[in-house]
Amino acid sequence: MSDPIPTPSPVPVSAPPLGAEQLDWLKGYIRAVPDYPQPGILFRDITPLLQNAQALRFAIDQLAERYRGTGIDAVVGIESRGFIFGTPLAYLLDVGFVPVRKKGKLPAETITIQYDLEYGSNVLEIHTDALHPGQRVLIVDDLLATGGTTEGTVRLVESLGAHVVSLAFLIELADLQGRTRLPGQDVFALLKY
Repeated sequence: MSDPIPTPSPVPVSAPPLGAEQLDWLKGYIRAVPDYPQPGILFRDITPLLQNAQALRFAIDQLAERYRGTGIDAVVGIESRGFIFGTPLAYLLDVGFVPVRKKGKLPAETITIQYDLEYGSNVLEIHTDALHPGQRVLIVDDLLATGGTTEGTVRLVESLGAHVVSLAFLIELADLQGRTRLPGQDVFALLKY
């Protein structure tokens, strides 16, 4: 019987902090939409950023710079906007991309996890052969809010024996305290509200 592969602790990664002027410029491409999708919610719309080549390039380049040289083996993107940022990030880091999708969207054998949301629950899936024990993974999504979807994704990745090195987001809604659902994880957001 072979010894189990030890699970390394999260590795803090760093890049020089962005200046306030750069962050304000990037935030200028995030549209605030009041009362969407329901009254009382202030929705942070990233579509203006996606439509501007310079802003999109800048955001992805900043994420890539932070994780370059950290030994990432794969980028996992959370459906669906995590695909937008995760795929070019995987390309720049010269690693593969793994999608985590909602139930019933992946064609081969999957493992499934149910996780709690503010008002109910949801189900995520990953292919059983998507990651291998010991692989070092970066999980990417556009937004960290309450942390439920990210927490579920971490559990999926770890169930395949892979190690989560860091969690990367374009935006963090700090007041919603999503980090509290991710203890022991390195969490990075380019922009915070």
